[in-house]
Amino acid sequence: QVQLVESGGGLVQAGDSLRLSCAASGRTFSSYAMGWFRQAPGKEREFIVVINRSGGSTYYADSVKGRFTISRDYAKNTVYLQMNSLKPEDAAVYYCAARYQGVDSSWPETRASEYDYWGQGTQVTVSS
Repeated sequence: QVQLVESGGGLVQAGDSLRLSCAASGRTFSSYAMGWFRQAPGKEREFIVVINRSGGSTYYADSVKGRFTISRDYAKNTVYLQMNSLKPEDAAVYYCAARYQGVDSSWPETRASEYDYWGQGTQVTVSS
């Protein structure tokens, strides 16, 4: 069982930066690929980025490539999402997700249905 708790959301202006954190419980943090998704009102949950279990590979959605950066800290069992140059269209509830990554696991995995654990979400609001 893995529990995920996101933090760091808030209200910012367009062009500002924000860093989200996702703290994971359990001793098997290094066994999981960690992803970030977001969901705006009336829209489907959208894949943003995933980092593999070793931290050596990442995959970004085109909508955030070059502006967002994912990283993970194994000592703190935490994954981060650094968001720069925020736009009003980035406003959404941001979710952290974990997917057990075995030797045969697909990569990159962008389907929300394939993730095993989810956080409760953190709201990001971007004013223009």
